[in-house]
Amino acid sequence: MTTALIVGAAGQDGVLLAQLLLAEGARVVGLIRSAGPHGRRLEQLAPGVEVVFGDVTDRARLDVVMAEVRPDEVYSLAALSSVGRSWAQVDEVMAVNTIGVVNLLEAVRAAGERSGVQARFYQASSSEMFGLPERSPQDENTGFHPRSPYAVSKLAAHHMTVNYRESYGMFACSGILYNHESPLREPHFVTRKITQGVAAIKLGRQDELVLGDLDVWRDWGHARDYVAAMRLIMRHDTPGDYIVATGRSRSLREFIATAFAQAGIQEWEPYIRSDPALRRPVEVAGLAGDASKARRELGWSPRHTFEEMVAEMVAADLDLLAD
Repeated sequence: MTTALIVGAAGQDGVLLAQLLLAEGARVVGLIRSAGPHGRRLEQLAPGVEVVFGDVTDRARLDVVMAEVRPDEVYSLAALSSVGRSWAQVDEVMAVNTIGVVNLLEAVRAAGERSGVQARFYQASSSEMFGLPERSPQDENTGFHPRSPYAVSKLAAHHMTVNYRESYGMFACSGILYNHESPLREPHFVTRKITQGVAAIKLGRQDELVLGDLDVWRDWGHARDYVAAMRLIMRHDTPGDYIVATGRSRSLREFIATAFAQAGIQEWEPYIRSDPALRRPVEVAGLAGDASKARRELGWSPRHTFEEMVAEMVAADLDLLAD
């Protein structure tokens, strides 16, 4: 039986990955910072997960967890993941997203040296690392130009993962995931803010939806497809770095229009107000990923369409608000 340690298991990707691995018969241990609503959600949606507590900024605790769990696979998903908030939390973002990953890499390496059995390591990298890309779509050889503290922190962790692979021969791999959504997405992300707002407007709970910059483009996919890619990356014969994306960039306006349409509202413009105060200091205008390597080497491709993803999110938020 494979033992998988998911670090940051209470987030969207952690819950969905836990469900996938449990369905395969793996032993799944989820590391979360503390008990609370997110921990309860993990236990409710992925029954069978063994929950342990710890923080990636606490290297000593990570050593203890590695010794007790003795995982075959370690998925590094813990992060302060809000791009917009990262300017106000620079020190914390770097501590968690970069130093936390270094702590985890060191804990995995040290555990392997003690036991003689090296766990495989997966790092959740981000398309935000490309920032202002030199070409579109981006592939694994595209240069990086991060445009936020979040993106900088993720890029540093990405390079450290490559460095540990090259320096110590560790099976250290990464998925450079483009935007991926589901009904489990946190409300402070713009996509979930949109689907919650659409549901509230449909049910007469609010009159407008206030957003920031409407002229951004992203490559959106379904989170279930993307955690499936994580598993394939981790189980590949050799470690590497992979773009995980749909290959199509869509505007935020298209996301908004699709969400309103799913709620039966065709004329969405009267409900939307753009507030300049919600705009970021600098923005990543548009990204699209080329997942040819993942298709070729892993046999991965997305199964859910953009419309299916948005419809699922809107339906879930309508049900949530109707209760």
